[in-house]
Amino acid sequence: MRLLAFETATEACSVALLVDGEVRERFEVAPRRHAELALPWADALLAEAGVARAQLDAIAVGRGPGAFTGVRLGIALAQGIALALDRPVVPVSTLAALAAPALRADPAHGVLSAIDARMGEVYAGAYRDRQGLPEALEGERVLPPEAVAPPGDGPWTGVGTGFAAAQGALAARLAGRLLRVDATALPHAADTARLAARLYADGAGVAPEAVEPAYLRNDVALTLAEQAARRGPG
Repeated sequence: MRLLAFETATEACSVALLVDGEVRERFEVAPRRHAELALPWADALLAEAGVARAQLDAIAVGRGPGAFTGVRLGIALAQGIALALDRPVVPVSTLAALAAPALRADPAHGVLSAIDARMGEVYAGAYRDRQGLPEALEGERVLPPEAVAPPGDGPWTGVGTGFAAAQGALAARLAGRLLRVDATALPHAADTARLAARLYADGAGVAPEAVEPAYLRNDVALTLAEQAARRGPG
């Protein structure tokens, strides 16, 4: 299988190419440079692997939650390439991709993913390993750190910038339930690609126009024109 993946939902920009199980990736913490970097990286990865765009089976994308402009960019890139090639898109939760490395390292314990959502909130999701895939134990949410509570008993691994938000409020409050915390962890397109390959094999690819972003704050994500249209005349 040949699959190109984009993950641009956070301050980290990354692109990955999966070819028959082998993954190549470009990754950089590069706020506000995602649009500049993503496509050239994709072309470079394809050239290094000797793979033409027409040889791709699918395009994967981190669908969020995350920064609105980053989520929009990643989905627009994936849709544009997929439409041009007449290929499906495989949307992958950014929180699940963030959880994936910790679950691979310790599949016996659940992982709580949290991304700093600004405005005093975090994007959060709880996952456990299910046959090598992150299984969500509850819906993705945006909420204040003091309202985050992993479901069920047992120790958890905490990953993501949400654990550093608000002076580390989430990490401090859940200290007794956390085995370890990596508050610097960011999602990688390599993990998006690996998850997407499994999902694609299970039939999870969709038409490019059917990709739904996970903004979680839909009203904030609206453009000024869209907000005006909702309000109507006057």
